[in-house]
Amino acid sequence: MNSKRDISPRNRRILRRLIRSRDGAAAIEFAILAIPYFMIIFAIIETFVAFSAEQLLSHATNQMARQIRTGEITFGLGRDTDMTETQFRSAFCDEISIMMRCSETEINEPRQLYLDVRTFTAFSTIPIGVPKVSGDAFSDLDTSSFSFSPGGPGSINMVRAFYRWQVTADLIRPLITTIRPADGSMPTDFLIVATTTFQNENYP
Repeated sequence: MNSKRDISPRNRRILRRLIRSRDGAAAIEFAILAIPYFMIIFAIIETFVAFSAEQLLSHATNQMARQIRTGEITFGLGRDTDMTETQFRSAFCDEISIMMRCSETEINEPRQLYLDVRTFTAFSTIPIGVPKVSGDAFSDLDTSSFSFSPGGPGSINMVRAFYRWQVTADLIRPLITTIRPADGSMPTDFLIVATTTFQNENYP
């Protein structure tokens, strides 16, 4: 039996119009392209916000380092300018509060913001690179050597700040993260790093 003979001329005309019809094509094409399109948009927004946060953290690190260098902030010298680690963290949090808020818990027990402030005998002994828990390029941050012990007049110091920036665009988390949990779970943070080294002024 010829299948063409089973279709009436009227039905064939309707079928041809249906095949040639472009109604809804744009909606279908957009549905196909929507996921990669929005991934790109989210990546642009996330990158812009993270870059702004990097600049803010870098500015705060330089500001706090300048106060140590000039003697506005001291440690263990028996002066009114002496600060404890908690006080220094609180002052640092004030500098970044526009985009990065520190709760009272965060100030006392670091979970996102980590500060490493130390004095050294020479610039050549200052550590280079981000300390990681393993040799893997994306392994988690190792904070075991971090401390708060800036030196006095004329001393050589380092101020390092590490912030776990929460990535909000779920679709691109694995693509932009710089650290990954040791248990292999989905990464959620982008590690922002700011470092400065300097020699204190010989303030009185």
